[in-house]
Amino acid sequence: MTISNALASWALEFKWSSVPSNVKTIIKEHCADGIGNAIGGSKSTVAQAALATIVQSGHSDKATLWNSSLRSSVPSAAFYNAILIHALDFDDTHAGGLVHATAPTLPVAWALGESLNASGDEVIAAYTVGLEVISRLGAASPHGFHARGLHATQVCGSIASALVSAKLMKLSLEQSVHAMGIAGSFAGGLLEFLNTGSSTKQIHPGIAAQAGINAATLAAHGATGPESVLEGEYGIYRTLSNRSVDLDSITSDLGRVWQSGLITIKPYPACQLSHVTLDATRAAWMQARTDGYSSSDISSITAKVHRDSLNIVCEPFTSKISPKTAYDAKFSLPWSVSVLLIDGEIGISSFSEESILRSEVTALASKFSYTPSEDHGAAAAASGEVVISTYDGHEYMGVVASSTGGPGNRLSLADLSAKFLGQGTHLDLAAEVFDDLLHIDESSTIQEISAKIARLR
Repeated sequence: MTISNALASWALEFKWSSVPSNVKTIIKEHCADGIGNAIGGSKSTVAQAALATIVQSGHSDKATLWNSSLRSSVPSAAFYNAILIHALDFDDTHAGGLVHATAPTLPVAWALGESLNASGDEVIAAYTVGLEVISRLGAASPHGFHARGLHATQVCGSIASALVSAKLMKLSLEQSVHAMGIAGSFAGGLLEFLNTGSSTKQIHPGIAAQAGINAATLAAHGATGPESVLEGEYGIYRTLSNRSVDLDSITSDLGRVWQSGLITIKPYPACQLSHVTLDATRAAWMQARTDGYSSSDISSITAKVHRDSLNIVCEPFTSKISPKTAYDAKFSLPWSVSVLLIDGEIGISSFSEESILRSEVTALASKFSYTPSEDHGAAAAASGEVVISTYDGHEYMGVVASSTGGPGNRLSLADLSAKFLGQGTHLDLAAEVFDDLLHIDESSTIQEISAKIARLR
């Protein structure tokens, strides 16, 4: 049996009732976080570009475009909503796979669920399939796709979203395997944006979401794809990964160990690989502030950074000190650390076009340096260490075992609610939607929740 066959067999039989109650809670929190990030992302330039593209492609009323009065076809709605979730880089990340798990999967489950009048239970079950599959595909070859210059979220997300679609469309096992095989040819997502600060990364989850629906629809009407799309000679790992792969890990504990419960919800709207250093910086800076120091007293900032993170958030160093765009700043560890030290916090407004022009942040960023850490695990699960030195000779060290929001240090419900409510207006309605999402499995349909989300614009 191929891996695609094993995954599809499990997915088609999977029931929401089989998930442990604590993991159910976590999955529903990720669902709420995804919608919250979409609220914030709807104001971005790339979201407006995506909306204009959909409007130009013609009208359909099958599914809701979140934070909009408009509706569209199922593939277009999934494309748009996935871009919204990822637009601010505030969305969840599976550390082992270095994939944004919700962005390419929840919009597929939601758009299809809405068009098929599925229950909340059915939608959240399909979404869970997506979380499990995208996480496992990424974690089987840690940093492998990134090392090849590809965004693992699009590579793995295309295949995962095809299986989400197959489950809700009630495809046969054979059709579902074909859908995954077809989706493999949509796998891609170049990382060249790292050198330009362009918006292509924000679009990758949209491509994956749309690809999954189209692949499943093609399979439903007789198109075929290779069932060896994962492990084959020209499958995604041999072709698109630059690291070793543990194929057995994809299915060995499927349905017993829940990768959905190991995904990190971000406290900062920046690249996940920066988070542990930001947490360590915060810890060191709290000590220094207690002793009366301000950012103008800092002579140097030194961090230990995982080797796999260096080319994404630290190098080329001169470019990272002065980001080209607001989005580029999200992938600059020196700049993100510096804005945290100066402002005492880091949020959505930290990455505005006006903010990246601040000379005081650039000046402090030039005092940042790093050494490669000896951590050999996944980069997004690494520990963090920062030393802040002052001109009068004092040193303050911050050390954290892992970043905030992960499985060992999850955001509290209060923090998650504050993040959700902080990304839009209409606070009373937003609070109502947040509560609805935490109880989505009790809803006979998602239509009413969709209507509320549309009003959050």
